[in-house]
Amino acid sequence: MEIPSTHTVPLSWLFEAGSPPIQYRTLTEVIPESGRDLERVTALREQVLHDKEALAITRKQKDTGLWGGNLLAPEPSKAFGWKERGTVYHYRRLLELGWPPDARPFRFADRFLFRLLSRDDDPALLVEFQRVAKGDPGLALWARSMGAQAAAAALARGAHQDDPRLRGAAHRIASDISTYLRSEIALKPFRKAQGKTVLDPLSYTPTVFSIEMLAFMPAVQRERAGFLERLAAYFSVPTPRRVFFIQAGKKLFRPLFEILGDPLHADAQGRLDDIPFALYWLELLARLGIVRQVPSAARVLARLYNECSDQGIWSPKSLRAMPKSENPVVAHYFPLEGPGKSPAQRQTDVTFRLALIARLLGIPLNIV
Repeated sequence: MEIPSTHTVPLSWLFEAGSPPIQYRTLTEVIPESGRDLERVTALREQVLHDKEALAITRKQKDTGLWGGNLLAPEPSKAFGWKERGTVYHYRRLLELGWPPDARPFRFADRFLFRLLSRDDDPALLVEFQRVAKGDPGLALWARSMGAQAAAAALARGAHQDDPRLRGAAHRIASDISTYLRSEIALKPFRKAQGKTVLDPLSYTPTVFSIEMLAFMPAVQRERAGFLERLAAYFSVPTPRRVFFIQAGKKLFRPLFEILGDPLHADAQGRLDDIPFALYWLELLARLGIVRQVPSAARVLARLYNECSDQGIWSPKSLRAMPKSENPVVAHYFPLEGPGKSPAQRQTDVTFRLALIARLLGIPLNIV
């Protein structure tokens, strides 16, 4: 199987079966501008702005511009001290639901997120780790690094790709990752601590945040072509099978955001269990321009396109329920489909994402 040379976008079917966010984003991000129905775009924009989930998210935003009293949480977690989903999740979720990046909730959060990119050592910028990081400089250092990467991902996904503050942070993060990829630590990234196998604290591995940030900053990509080639090679290597922890000062966490090698875990035919994460990852690699350079990604993408009908509708055999992921990092991304029992709702998200990836790859589209 190979990635197809053309792809059919079932626009009429998505208008019948898809949620307003899927319809709106298909029109504005997949369909060429010359082929858009402007009246329908306007009507769908209003529907998206009045989406129940989106309005529920905006109501939860605090006076600080944050959500959930934390920055990083994609879901509640006792280990991290997260009682509810946090700022970077909700910020990006609103964007995925089709909200314009200049809307008030984003402007309200941006001031805090930009502070996270600076060298400001205000303890308040540790957010959920402020209390536990007292007396633990190692944990504070990890929290500041992860917070800066998360903030950069949110701001890049939004309306700030060309902001010099974000560009500066993006180059720093990319340089740190590049140094790590060329280091001896990358060959042997583990060590023992507290009787467990941990990722060496000196490691600066790619994270879902740093890769999402780069994926939405094409100008930075153009300036770092060699780095992207190193990333493609890194994502082509199988992930380590051993169980390990993240050492952040005195704390040990199970890895959640870190990426060590190829995260898809697909077989030789491109089959895998986690369709939502695969789509998220494939879209990021497509935006980075390296999806064809990563063998497993190319196989998975070719298989997903092969499962589409002649009308471009994703129609795998024995699809009995909407695809689900056990990986919480894609909670902001999938699904965009709302509640309901229609069999078509199992297919709309994947159908839309495959059309979007085809557009990103420059594959000629046939709109039906």
